[in-house]
Amino acid sequence: MPTRPDALRPDDPAVLDQLDALIERTGGAPGSFDTRLVRDFLVAGLRLIPDGRDTGELKLLSSAVRELRHAYHVFGRFKEPHKVTIFGSARTPDTHPDYHACIEFSRHLAEAGWMIITGAGGGIMQAGHVGPGRDASFGVAIRLPFETNANEVIKGDEKLIHFRYFFTRKLMFMSQAEAVALFPGGFGTMDEAFEALTLVQTGKNTPVPIVLVEGEGGRYWKGWDAWVREHLMSRGLISAEDTGVYYMAKDPRDAAEHIKAFYRNYHSSRYVRDDFVMRLRKSISQRDIDRLAKEFTPIIKTGTMCLRGPYDAETDHLDLPRLAFTHTKSHFGLIRRLIDRVNECDTM
Repeated sequence: MPTRPDALRPDDPAVLDQLDALIERTGGAPGSFDTRLVRDFLVAGLRLIPDGRDTGELKLLSSAVRELRHAYHVFGRFKEPHKVTIFGSARTPDTHPDYHACIEFSRHLAEAGWMIITGAGGGIMQAGHVGPGRDASFGVAIRLPFETNANEVIKGDEKLIHFRYFFTRKLMFMSQAEAVALFPGGFGTMDEAFEALTLVQTGKNTPVPIVLVEGEGGRYWKGWDAWVREHLMSRGLISAEDTGVYYMAKDPRDAAEHIKAFYRNYHSSRYVRDDFVMRLRKSISQRDIDRLAKEFTPIIKTGTMCLRGPYDAETDHLDLPRLAFTHTKSHFGLIRRLIDRVNECDTM
């Protein structure tokens, strides 16, 4: 409710008219959907006044929005190249096999035209930048009482972004990447690893390949995978299909090849209402579609799979064929497996 008798509600028509005029004066297109979204954002901000939020909460919200706006602006200048986020320990020395494996992995992907996102610190993060070099690197740094300095590869670069909050930083790590590579690390790496896995497992992130990589002779991920299967899967805390969300790579080159293979024919995906819409680079045969529909019956709510053109609600990549079906909104590990099967099909 308004804080003063003469104060208007944030959703009062007079306030909305003023907001629309302000948005149009700063370049917004009158009546467009984007303009309405910006207005909704401003109305939500104005609601903080009658909500009576304290100064600390207002500072957090204001800082988070500014961080995200700046980060989206920086990444927005490099839309086209695929990007991979690399997580791993800041404490890994440059003499360790994991460090050299990360350099090799990131170099392979950079040679294929990919850009690399890391936390900008030392250890694995630095190795992830050494491989591709400065031009193909993004730094997503966090301000901490320790481990605050950016590595020498990315230091001073326009693609180095500093964050105050972990949650805004994590959002950029995942929202801007078409793949995730996990190298051995501590609490921070495990936090990032399980968040990435959870987002894909629950369908809160578009499907992306998540690869587990380490140096020659390492057993870090084998031990981790054994723990997941013994203590999570065997107790029914995750489904068997969820272990398919990640891939344990044989070596750095295998990890890079697995990521590239994910995009062999799969391009991207989205939902149109309850329909899962998979954009393909090239069409596949009706015979393969029928086979896939039969194999993946558990994730089809009604009807079957079909190859079609874009939905009316879609505005991008309209030239690409779509493989679509009404999804149960469950068993997202099977969605990940479906993409692998589609990539194995012959294209037309």
